[in-house]
Amino acid sequence: MASVVKINVLTVPAEQREVLEKRFASRAGSVEGADGFEWFELLRPLEGTDQYLVYTRWRDEASFQAWMEGSMKAAHGGGQGGGPQGQGGPQGEGGERPKPAATGSTLWSFEVVQSAAPQA
Repeated sequence: MASVVKINVLTVPAEQREVLEKRFASRAGSVEGADGFEWFELLRPLEGTDQYLVYTRWRDEASFQAWMEGSMKAAHGGGQGGGPQGQGGPQGEGGERPKPAATGSTLWSFEVVQSAAPQA
């Protein structure tokens, strides 16, 4: 069975980039222990776009769905305003959720057909 890749495309205004990156950094380790999790990368755009890419690789679709329905909801405060965008995070003062860093989000799904790693 081939691994699956989920790429969440986040539209992030320039003034929110640091906020988004800090929210991901504060959540470090929250996905690594998930059953079926294989890889994560947060990709910052260098030129010509305001879209970040959140790359995750999973053993199979069922592993991703289990994470979405379980621990990911807890990491995003019960799933309100969450999704794999990394827009949630800790509660603000007075129990209010902070404003999302991204103004838009699209989830792409792929099956790994070929891959390569550096030769030893």
